[in-house]
Amino acid sequence: MKKIVLIGINSQYIHTNLAIRYLKRYVEKYSDLSIELYETNINNQLSQIIIDLYNLKADHYIFSTYIWNKEFIFSIVKELKKINKDIIITLGGPEVSFNSEKILKDIKEVDYILIGEGERVLLNFLTSDRDKVKGVASLKNEVYNYLGDEELIENLDELPFPYTDEELKDNIRILYYESTRGCPFSCSYCLSSVDKKVRYLSIERVESDLKRFIDAGITLVKFVDRTYNLRKERYLRIWKFLLENYREGTTFHFEINANIFDTETIEFLKQIPKGYFQFEIGVQSINESTMSSIKRYNHLEKLRDNVKAINKNIHLHLDLIVGLPYDTYEIFKNSFDYVYDLAPEMIQLGFLKILSGTQLSREIELYSYKYMDFPPYEIISNQFIEFDDVIRLKNIEKVLDYYYNSEKFKKSVKYIIDNFYQRPFDFFEDISNYYKERGLLGIGHKAISLFQYLVDFYLEREFKDIEIFIEYLKFDFLMQGKPGVYPKWFNSLKDKERYNQLIIERDFNSTREGYKKSEFEYFKYNIIDNINGELEILFRYDRKETEIEIFRR
Repeated sequence: MKKIVLIGINSQYIHTNLAIRYLKRYVEKYSDLSIELYETNINNQLSQIIIDLYNLKADHYIFSTYIWNKEFIFSIVKELKKINKDIIITLGGPEVSFNSEKILKDIKEVDYILIGEGERVLLNFLTSDRDKVKGVASLKNEVYNYLGDEELIENLDELPFPYTDEELKDNIRILYYESTRGCPFSCSYCLSSVDKKVRYLSIERVESDLKRFIDAGITLVKFVDRTYNLRKERYLRIWKFLLENYREGTTFHFEINANIFDTETIEFLKQIPKGYFQFEIGVQSINESTMSSIKRYNHLEKLRDNVKAINKNIHLHLDLIVGLPYDTYEIFKNSFDYVYDLAPEMIQLGFLKILSGTQLSREIELYSYKYMDFPPYEIISNQFIEFDDVIRLKNIEKVLDYYYNSEKFKKSVKYIIDNFYQRPFDFFEDISNYYKERGLLGIGHKAISLFQYLVDFYLEREFKDIEIFIEYLKFDFLMQGKPGVYPKWFNSLKDKERYNQLIIERDFNSTREGYKKSEFEYFKYNIIDNINGELEILFRYDRKETEIEIFRR
């Protein structure tokens, strides 16, 4: 029997490739074939991956191709065919589904491209006459051969559970899961809008699958459903099942549309234990003309109310996209400030990608789009935003990660914005310019350096009340964990005798453990209530998250 290897090349080590697992399990369930998986990531050396694949001595290599690994894979297949011209190379995935003829003609080393939903196509491809299977593209004597699309799998319960017991036991990576396929929305920039028919795993099957994740104690399970909360009766039942089977240490991540939550859903979500659910919410833009052009509509007041109602216990990621039609640099500021006001844990700035097969890829001339010719096909400019502004927003994205998404500067950055800036965007724009002027944007930074840069920035801008700001910064610094060393701006004023007494009175196993897993500090400004007054705070690091005990003077 010929040896077949399915290859997944992820963007990071922490990720898993769901597609190759579904493909392997499906083919093995409905045939006598055996398929081997090879999984790596784009951060590994190209030459080592080629050696690894060669050492597998496969007859047929099948690659799962995405925007982040396309060029990487093209390089690999060329070298593999140099080594052994008799092997078969097949590509599949969204990055090769919409321009298969061009790829086959440009990359002669590719023998076949599988188009569309892969499980049924791959099964037929491996068990039937390849030249008579739908969903398979090839070149024969330079003539493009494609017999049309394969029908989609209507009953998703046909798909086996994608993970093995051994993979569940490892629990060292993010595991991905889908309970639906397809998306009913028509967002012009998104490939998911191509498949508008939504198909569902049965509720019973979903509950059975989720119980396996929970029983295995998986740390993070990410649903890849394009919009999870489409049918209220269904999504609430699944959420209630998860709540009934709550396990501390496990988190489920969902992409949701927060516009459509009603009062019952909001009240239910308030019951979810903190850290159990993560929501990713695609706001993208609040500009009316933009939303209309991309066929994505937000009810901004309802969205604001719903997000604020659940942001105490649900971990929230809110997304914006730079480069959409009608969004100028000035208009984008409004979307940024709107999202900032909702206080999510993370604000994700994405940069528009012009993807083959989307509506926006057919509107390039309409909006005068220029974009990179290589993956991920990011915007250069359009008639509303210049490349200089795109670069400015990329710089802002970097400092946003440092001073917002890291969650290390909650009080200190808020103090700066509230006291010295008209709007949140202006602060991030200003500090990004500060970083750019000093050549700090293109290099990595330790957390302690980010604190120092913020102090330097504050001093250079000549903001008043530096003593009060330092008190907020001290609090943020101590919330990160027991300091190994103190930065030069940190002047500790703690009462050591009182600290020792507090340790003795608390439930530490020993005084030594108490000192190791706590810190105590005096604050000459009340940074909790934001008023004049003195505080002492005991920071405890022996919990899942840092806990504080406040002593007001």
